[in-house]
Amino acid sequence: MRILYLDCFSGISGDMFVGALTDLGVAPSVFEWELSKITLEDHHLHFERQQRKGIAGVKFGVHSGAVHVHSEHEHSEELDHRHDGDHHHVHDEHGDAHDHRPDKQEVIPTVHRTYRDIVQLLDESDLSEFTKKHSLGVFHRLAVAEAKIHGCSIDDVHFHEVGALDSIVDVVLTCAGIESLAVAEIHFSQLVDGQGSIHCAHGEYPIPSPATIEILTGLPLSQIAVPFELITPTGAALVAEFQSSVGTFPLIRPIKTGYGLGSRDLPERANVLRAILGERIASSGPECLIEVQATIDDMTPELLGAAIEKIREAGAAEAFFSSVQMKKSRPGILLTALCRPDQLVEVQELILRHTSTFGVRYREVERLALDRTFVSVTTPYGPLAIKLGMLRGEVIQVAPEFEDCLKAAEKAAVPVKTVYDAALQAYYETAHGSEAVHR
Repeated sequence: MRILYLDCFSGISGDMFVGALTDLGVAPSVFEWELSKITLEDHHLHFERQQRKGIAGVKFGVHSGAVHVHSEHEHSEELDHRHDGDHHHVHDEHGDAHDHRPDKQEVIPTVHRTYRDIVQLLDESDLSEFTKKHSLGVFHRLAVAEAKIHGCSIDDVHFHEVGALDSIVDVVLTCAGIESLAVAEIHFSQLVDGQGSIHCAHGEYPIPSPATIEILTGLPLSQIAVPFELITPTGAALVAEFQSSVGTFPLIRPIKTGYGLGSRDLPERANVLRAILGERIASSGPECLIEVQATIDDMTPELLGAAIEKIREAGAAEAFFSSVQMKKSRPGILLTALCRPDQLVEVQELILRHTSTFGVRYREVERLALDRTFVSVTTPYGPLAIKLGMLRGEVIQVAPEFEDCLKAAEKAAVPVKTVYDAALQAYYETAHGSEAVHR
């Protein structure tokens, strides 16, 4: 299973993410082809190999007809919401522009795109379902954060024309690059931002910026002694959208490393985003999880089912109900969820919001699970997927995927057990030879 790990020791922004994916091997022609599927104003992409503190990588930028959006001389401490410029702002009810661009950067166009405009632009594009879904997800996170900060509705969030181009390009190309690499999981290092303040149209804002803090709610975040903004809202939204975990280096076998460069030369720190592509290593050791529980005695089965689906959709490793006896001898339900430590806040909030409980309890547990992989076998009923459970590289569990077997059985008008047994036989014949089936 291919894993992507992003080392954010100098923060993260959208253009640095695109640069790192390029350095990993996603060809510029792939990116240009993806952008041809969207109706955008005149622009072209710029990929250049440069160095930061002796580390070579790819500096990515966008050129529009009027402005070089990612100038190599932009200052990351100014509130342009990126190392190289995330340009978006909202209008409040008084019509004042909350402009997240450096005051000294003059931008000629005055037309604005709203969040609704960007959603329509992406919906009407010919982008793949993966790229479209996650691009919309990233912009939704940005718009929700800005709307909350400025006290307006999501539809009132405006993106400056040049900034909208720049943001759309960064987000869409990051999603397309991730799809191109065909990774199953994306993990991020500990997130670090700088210290001090950044200047915007309304005055001084603290670092991390309000939007970045809002987007990263529930994820681990710290500061380092660098007087500049290191995590941009677009970078934060990409982390929130794709993270399988934040803060730990997964057990992988590195295949290739790429570097995406920011514009500024930071003091005593390479301003780069390191991306490591690797294969997961089978560990067959215990993993640390958090067990979250709540007791419930006043919800219908329909509402309970909806609540547990929300928890599963959030990525919980397990979620299930048990029957328990509560106070006054009343029958009740014990809801149990197992999640990674970085998912604890989200799972707790889902339980509190979607059930009638007044509290949850949690504790750290260890789980030993078999390493899993999938293979495909050929049967008289077509190709079927088989899930393998491995302990230190040895296959000790074999289970045909039931949904595949069910569909094949319905198509062939035979019992599902017949297809299930055929899948098992095909696997053992392939793995051990036909004689193994008759032992």
